[in-house]
Amino acid sequence: MLPVLLALCAAFSNAVATVLQRRAALTVPASTGLRPGLLVDLLRRRIWLAGILAVIAAAVFQAAALAGGKLSVVQPLFVLELPFALLVGSLVLRRGLPSRGWAAIGCVVLGLGLALGAAAPSAGEPHVAIGRWIPALAGCGAVIVLLCAVAVRRPIGRVRAWCLGAAAAVGYALTAALMKTATRTLADHGLGAFLTTWQTYAFAAVGVASLFLLENALQGGPLVASQPALTLGDAAVSLTLGVALYREELRTGWWLVPELLGIGLVAAGAVTLARTPLTRTLVGPVPEPPEDPAEPEGAAEPEEAADAEDTAESEDAAAPPGPEA
Repeated sequence: MLPVLLALCAAFSNAVATVLQRRAALTVPASTGLRPGLLVDLLRRRIWLAGILAVIAAAVFQAAALAGGKLSVVQPLFVLELPFALLVGSLVLRRGLPSRGWAAIGCVVLGLGLALGAAAPSAGEPHVAIGRWIPALAGCGAVIVLLCAVAVRRPIGRVRAWCLGAAAAVGYALTAALMKTATRTLADHGLGAFLTTWQTYAFAAVGVASLFLLENALQGGPLVASQPALTLGDAAVSLTLGVALYREELRTGWWLVPELLGIGLVAAGAVTLARTPLTRTLVGPVPEPPEDPAEPEGAAEPEEAADAEDTAESEDAAAPPGPEA
C-alpha cells in the first residue's frame, strides 16, 4: 500500500509542477527563438521555484515507490498525472472543466483501477541479471530509434506527434526500470554502491533523453495524438518490463476481459482529456508572439484559432442534450 501512496504523491507532485511552471512561463516575455535570459527571468518568479521543488519532490516519491514497490503497479499510476494536472490547473488558472472533462477523468480513474485490480501484479525478483538487461536495453533502444526515424520523415501532424510521444513513453518506462534497480541498490548497499552502479547513470541519461523526446512530441503535432501515446505507452511498456526484467506476474485467462476493458476506459479518457482546451494550456507549447507587429488585429495565430475551436467543442460537448458518453 505504501508504494501506491508514494506513486500517487509522485504523480500529484508532477501535476503541480506542470501547472506552476506553465503559470510561470506565461508571466515572462515570449520569444520566437531561444532566449538566454529566459532562465534568469524564471528564477525571479517564486511560482517557478515552487514548481522546481515539486519536480524534486516527485522524483523522491517515485524513487521511494520503485524501491519498495512493483514496477508494473507503480509506473502505470502515473497515468493519473494528467487528471491531477487538470484538477490543479482548473483551480490555479481559474478555468473550469467541461462536463466531458469530468467524465473523462472518471473513465481514467475507473479504467486504471479495473485494469490493475484484474491484473493483480505479483512481487517479482529484487535483482535483475545483466543477461536480462541487455535484450531489454537493446529492444527499447531499437523501438525508440525506429519511432524517431519515422517521425523525422513526417511533417508536423498526428503521425509525427504519436511517434515521438510513443518514443518518450518507452524512454520513461525504461527510466523507471533502471531507477528501480538503482534505488534498491541504495537501500541495500548504501550511497557508495548507488554512485558506482551503472543503472544510476543510465536512468539519468535515459530520463533526459525522454524529456527531450517529449518536448519534441508536444511541438510535433496535436496533443490528441501525443498525449494518449505517452499515457498508454508508458503504462504498457512498464508492465512489459516488470514481467521481463523483474519476473512480476500478471493474471491471465478470463481476467484479460476486465483488463482490456480497463485499458479501453483509460484510452477513451486520455483521448478526451487531450482534446480539452485546459490540457492545451497546461502541457502544450507556449504560444509564440507574431513575427510581424504590423499584422492586422483581425488575424489570428494558428494556435489561437485551434484554442478557439477546442473551446467551442468543449462548450458544445457540455451543452444539452445530455452529457457525452
